[in-house]
Amino acid sequence: MRNRSVADLMTPTAVSVQRGTGFKEITRLLDEFDITAVPVLDDDRHPVGVVSEADLLRRRNAGSGTPTAVDLMSSPAITARPDWSAVRAARVMEEHRVKRLPVVDAEDRLIGIVARSDLLQLFLRRDRAIQEEILEDVLTCALGLSPSALTVEVADGLVTLSGTVPRSSLVPVILRMCQSVDGVVDVTDRLDYEQDDLPDAG
Repeated sequence: MRNRSVADLMTPTAVSVQRGTGFKEITRLLDEFDITAVPVLDDDRHPVGVVSEADLLRRRNAGSGTPTAVDLMSSPAITARPDWSAVRAARVMEEHRVKRLPVVDAEDRLIGIVARSDLLQLFLRRDRAIQEEILEDVLTCALGLSPSALTVEVADGLVTLSGTVPRSSLVPVILRMCQSVDGVVDVTDRLDYEQDDLPDAG
């Protein structure tokens, strides 16, 4: 079982600008490549900020001269690493209220861009693919359970688990692992167990 990382989801050929790139050129790039923001790089390809459509509109309305990227950008740039999980990238986007993250390597040089729309691709996985991964990778390979004892139903990313497992302590483990499968929106637990091996909460 392998969750897709930022490296799997990002666009590797990122459109970028330099600090001295002018307002009109940035606007042209956003239009030409149908994107909503561009990272601003220094001479060593380190992201130092991001210019978004909102930044352009805000400065345009202010009407003061002909600004360049360094005047327009939001700084510092909020970046992601290629080995991050999609969940971690989504949390950083939510925390900083941004729609895309420049992806940088170990030397902090730009290697790609991951957008919110890229992360949403995870939830477009076919239900059959999700079901197969849960049955084969999670239940059979990872946990050593018999798939014939369990039923996995998937509808629009919603997983329903039913059947009987040997021990009650397996139930939360199964639920947690199924939740982490790419494309799963939620998991409904209808599992039973043969032996209650959890300590008495009372």
